[in-house]
This record gives sequence, C-alpha cells and structure tokens, in this order.
Amino acid sequence: MKVRKFITVVVVLNIGFNFANAQQQDTIKTFQNCNSHQFKLKKLILPSILIGYGIVGIESDQLKFFNTNIKEEVNENIDKKITIDDFSQYAPVASVYALNAFGIKGKHNFKDRTIIMGTSYLIMSTTVLSLKSITHIQRPDGSAFNSFPSGHTATAFASAEFLWQEYKDVSIWYGISGYAIAAATGAFRIYNDKHWLTDVVAGAGIGILSTKIAYWINPFIQKKIFNSKEKNTMSSIAPFYNGKQVGIGFLRTF
Repeated sequence: MKVRKFITVVVVLNIGFNFANAQQQDTIKTFQNCNSHQFKLKKLILPSILIGYGIVGIESDQLKFFNTNIKEEVNENIDKKITIDDFSQYAPVASVYALNAFGIKGKHNFKDRTIIMGTSYLIMSTTVLSLKSITHIQRPDGSAFNSFPSGHTATAFASAEFLWQEYKDVSIWYGISGYAIAAATGAFRIYNDKHWLTDVVAGAGIGILSTKIAYWINPFIQKKIFNSKEKNTMSSIAPFYNGKQVGIGFLRTF
C-alpha cells in the first residue's frame, strides 16, 4: 500500500513538472516562430507619421485652424456628450482575454501576453504623461492644460494593436474590429470636446508604437527578468520499480 501511494505521488509530481516545462517550451517556441518579436523598420512608418502630425500641429497655424474648425462644428451641432470612450478604450484588450477564455487561442499564453500588454501600457502611459507635462496644451473645453496627446486614444490604439498581433492569424476581422473601436474612441474624444484632432492622431501613433515596442523587447524581458531561457532543454521525473526496489529517477536532456 505504501509503495502504491509513493508511486501515485511521484506520478502527480511528474505530471505537474512536465506541464510547467511544456509551458516554458511553449514560450520558447513562440519567441522563435513569432515575427511579432522581430524588429522591422517599416513598422515604424505609420506610428511615426501619426505622432509627427500631432507634434507639427502644436505650432502649425494651419493645423491649429483645422482643429478650431472641427471644434466649432462639434460645439454647433452636438449638445449631448457621450462618455462611452471611458470604457471603449479598454475593449480591444478585454477582447483578447475574452476570446482566449472561449477557447480561441492567440499567439501567446496568459502569462506572456499579460507581460506584453503591461509593458505596452507602461511605455504608453509614461510617454503620454511626459508629453502632457511638457506641451501644456489647453483642452478644447478649457477644462485643463493637458490636452496633448490623448491618453484615451493612446490606450485604445495600444489595445487595438495588441488584439491585432494576437489574433490577426486567426482572423483578420478581430484586428480590424479592434482598430474600429480605437478609431471610434478617438472620435468620441473630439465629440466630447476633450481633445483636438492633433491630440487624437498623436495618441493613436503612441499607442500603436508602444505595443510594437513591447513585442520587440519581450524576449529580452522574458530572459532577463522572468528567466525564460531559450534553450532546448527538457526534464522529467519518473518512478521506477525493478521487482525489488522502488525509487525515483530524474532525467534532463539538452
């Protein structure tokens, strides 16, 4: 009876150990095969154009005039404000976890995608708050001097890029829907008289770029901070019984 209990415990330990090892191998395989982690210069083009437009708009009289025209149209034709943008900014990232919960797997497991998204939000929020403090642009409704760039829009587009990266290979429509929600969030920031067009455009660029950077540096973060080693190693623990003796064996391959 004691021998059976011992073997049962060892088998359970072996299953748990191999499961953890499989998770690590899954992370390594993802890093090796996923081109999202590979830096490509052309991926900087779109976010750079968006951020550049917003920065130029800080001093450009023509873009300022365009901002003012949009504000006047909003104030003239819209009376009721809709605060859905406070929630829609998080919809794409919530969709990633919801899809996975329903069994539609993305590129990364829960731990890895959470690290990526956390890194993106850290980069994005640091950039947004720094620029708000430096530029000191007044909001269209005059409520504060922290208009540039739009934090809601940056969050929405960081989330949309996250959804795109995780699920574009499953269906391109997941990514498109995420970007549609992000664009709507930016539009509602203008609609609610909280941001100029240049704030929203720059916020979109910052959000996209933040998530791209998060993917590019994730292998380094995993290796240096979370100790995910990119080595093809496997370990296992197994019991043995030779007719006379009962024991436990440890095997590690490199």
